[in-house]
Amino acid sequence: MDNSVKLEINGIPVEVPAGTTILNAAKSVQVRIPTLCYHPDLKPWAACGICVVRAAGSPKLLRACCTEVAPGMKITTHDSDIVKVRQTVLELILSTHPNDCLQCPRSGNCELQKLASDFGIRDIPFEMRVAEIPRDESTTSIVLNPEKCIKCGRCALVCQEMQNVWALEFLGRGERTRIAPAADVTLNESPCIKCGQCSAHCPVGAIYEKDETAKVWSALKDPEKVCVVQIAPAVRVAIGEAFGQAPGRLMTGETYTALRRLGFKAVFDTNFAADLTIMEEGSEFVERFAHQKGSLPLITSCCPAWTDWMEKYAPDFIDNFSTAKSPQEMLGVMSKTYYAEKMGIDPSRICMVSIMPCTAKKYEISRSEEMFASG
Repeated sequence: MDNSVKLEINGIPVEVPAGTTILNAAKSVQVRIPTLCYHPDLKPWAACGICVVRAAGSPKLLRACCTEVAPGMKITTHDSDIVKVRQTVLELILSTHPNDCLQCPRSGNCELQKLASDFGIRDIPFEMRVAEIPRDESTTSIVLNPEKCIKCGRCALVCQEMQNVWALEFLGRGERTRIAPAADVTLNESPCIKCGQCSAHCPVGAIYEKDETAKVWSALKDPEKVCVVQIAPAVRVAIGEAFGQAPGRLMTGETYTALRRLGFKAVFDTNFAADLTIMEEGSEFVERFAHQKGSLPLITSCCPAWTDWMEKYAPDFIDNFSTAKSPQEMLGVMSKTYYAEKMGIDPSRICMVSIMPCTAKKYEISRSEEMFASG
């Protein structure tokens, strides 16, 4: 049985597997249909209307992200009417969006900003109606700025369906619809586990990582401080893409050199602390298994978001969880003890900076009830 579908897109013959969306069928022949609410990690749900296309014989425009191809379809992805519809949708979105791109943490990496540039939008023909909703800065990891929300729903979808946390949802109706934590509490009071998937999937600056770059610059300029830094394994691979390198290229040497030139007195590799973690967890397992000093099985994770999830959603496993700190935390302690002693430095002068791939690591270091040790 042939499971392929033949159709035409802008006059180009296309053959794709049955069930393929018009959007992905167009991609297969290098035809780009603009999108805003769509993300390949999430199921399409056609919230924005940017991806509309025309099918011959159909009286209405179809949303390419969620419409599957059909045999014999003749799709037009761009004509004057379609472009006008897309432009109008963008102008309506921009009429409720703050015009402060230069101060936005997503400036230069914003999907709305890029689409506005692609469509040459310089003026908004509609009255500006930006909702005055205060920022939620209650967590140490994530900032929620509802004024910039374009109601694409990506954050709610990833929080609910991918992470199964349900910290974010749509509240209100009509023009008053907004994204907020469930029950309209603060993000810190919600079930949020600070995993950062909402900020990673937000196309604009509505949800973003809390930035502590200014603190680092301040410490580096302070002559009384001895700034040291640790870098997680994932960072030295991922950072290259921000500088135009091929995905997956290892940037260890370049990163260490850059950190030294910034003024850090020592650069540590979190891999070293991972070895310490393994030794600690191994010793703990021996105590639990051989000497019956604790619950089994022994569960461990270096992910503070997973730890937070376990404490909130599976608290009956807390006794099974390892008491060992994460590699980040262990290296912080080592910098204030072993390293300080070896180098003859007053531990109070040492400022340890962690460069991590995870927003929840910011939450982890704020857990004063457990994580503060040795200064």
